[in-house]
Amino acid sequence: MAKPGFWDSADSARKTVEEVKSLKRWTQPYQEVRQRVDHARELAALLELESDPGMERELEAEAAELAAKVEQLELQAMLRGPEDALDALLTIHPGAGGTESQDWAEMLMRMYHRWAERKGFGVSVLDLLPGEEAGLKSVSLEVKGQYAYGFLKAEKGVHRLVRISPFDAQARRHTSFASVFVYPLVDDTIEIDLRDEDIKMDVFRASGAGGQHVNKTSSAVRLTHLPTGIVVSCQQERSQHKNKATAMKMLRAALYQRALDEQEKKRQALEATKTDNSWGNQIRSYVFQPYTMVNDHRTELKVGDVQRVMDGDLDAFIEAYLKRYGGTAR
Repeated sequence: MAKPGFWDSADSARKTVEEVKSLKRWTQPYQEVRQRVDHARELAALLELESDPGMERELEAEAAELAAKVEQLELQAMLRGPEDALDALLTIHPGAGGTESQDWAEMLMRMYHRWAERKGFGVSVLDLLPGEEAGLKSVSLEVKGQYAYGFLKAEKGVHRLVRISPFDAQARRHTSFASVFVYPLVDDTIEIDLRDEDIKMDVFRASGAGGQHVNKTSSAVRLTHLPTGIVVSCQQERSQHKNKATAMKMLRAALYQRALDEQEKKRQALEATKTDNSWGNQIRSYVFQPYTMVNDHRTELKVGDVQRVMDGDLDAFIEAYLKRYGGTAR
């Protein structure tokens, strides 16, 4: 039998280990840069005594690398929120406009997939509701990596697309909207009061393309948190048990975000923070015609290569957002 207080001591030890790891993420890169700066100073001192073209080139290359490392440390300094280091749950919902907006939502999903791959992050689809003709009606992505939420919080808001619609027989230019929302994924060290009696579970058949691989059992799971009205669903796995476990993780993440909102009194219900998915509320515009331009309306950063951005090159927008708003925006 465990001694009284045993589990409390184990939990405290685990939290201490996590704190040590967190501190190392800050101190280790700084120490490495500090050592390289000291070495560069030694090279500079030698060059003052005697000219050496090879050593000069080495010092110039080291200075350029150190400048990039210092910029990374400055960016990391802006990710100091309690949840910034966590994994992220990213959801995308199309605005009004039917197939055109649903296709835009799918394009955004692909963009975030590519961004995560560029960062070396893991990304998986937890839940996806396809559109009738093309695109999707909603999708939830899990992005796993260090500071995934800290980076992706810059993507919260309405994203606007301007292009000649491939679904318009007259080849007219259309404007479409899709909203992106990001939650921090809660780890096991964060306690969330989640009682069985507060959760309603519904099961249904997972959607698919048809054929012999259609899931003929009710394996998909939808959870409703009755006190808050938060609804999550998962149909990625064929096992109802696995889908329920994933949906529970999604629900805990949503409840954690809601608790943070209430604690800081910055907003009331979590859903109230979502901006209307329409004209005038966009955080970023992606223009394909009559010219190509991606314009972030919060930072005024503009990038002319829209295809590069759609291929996941989002770091410039994320860094501009963090530099302007720091670690305070959530």
